Amino acid sequence: MPFAHKGSHVVNFFSALARTGNGAYTVRLPAWGRLVQAPSVEACRGGGTGRRAGFKIRFPKGSVGSIPIPGTTTLFIMVMMNFCSGCGEPVSRKTPDDDHRERWVCDSCGKIHYQNPLIVVGCIPERDGKILLCKRAIEPRYGYWTVPAGFMELGESTAQGAARETLEEACAEVEIGHMFAAVDVIDAGQVHLFYTAKLLGDFEAGDESLEVALFAEDEIPWDDIAFHSGRYALRKYFEDKGQNNGVHLHELRRSRS
Repeated sequence: MPFAHKGSHVVNFFSALARTGNGAYTVRLPAWGRLVQAPSVEACRGGGTGRRAGFKIRFPKGSVGSIPIPGTTTLFIMVMMNFCSGCGEPVSRKTPDDDHRERWVCDSCGKIHYQNPLIVVGCIPERDGKILLCKRAIEPRYGYWTVPAGFMELGESTAQGAARETLEEACAEVEIGHMFAAVDVIDAGQVHLFYTAKLLGDFEAGDESLEVALFAEDEIPWDDIAFHSGRYALRKYFEDKGQNNGVHLHELRRSRS
């Protein structure tokens, strides 16, 4: 069952956007005080840094959203390996000493290749009581609506990643607010984190979107929302009614939604 952490256990993340001389935006996180440059809106319109072929929230071929198709198991989150990235020799599945799981281990140098969950970050941009959604131009869930979200990149914070994804998918700049939802997508080996956000200016479809539009709460196309995690985030967002009620936690497995 979903629940929320409140009080001292909740960490609120805030960022502000500022223009640099070349038109790129920056995200400032007061806790660190460091500016990190992100792509400009103009760069987004010219192709941006999106990964059109690779997608953002990846699921196994044939699946539909966050929950795998019937008959599949959690085994698919294990990425197959043939050779060691350190020495190039073959690897095999075995349980290392002092471990309790099988890992890919190099048969030659003994390097252990750990595989861990991936972090997906997104936000719900709002302006004048309406939120921004993107209609997907890529698989999976082509043609379905989603909140701006995608895989976190190395070298950025979760808040910066959420802002970047919004720029790539909707050519929109946002002011990131607080994190309000975290969804464990167990069978996909992912954790999805969602922030509130303020939509700052214009928007248009990026390379990975067929169209983008603003929706009031009673206009949300609930039956056409691409992923269970995004649907959960939207519902909690509207339930909070603009208040910071902590981080709502939810777990998704194939047997439950």
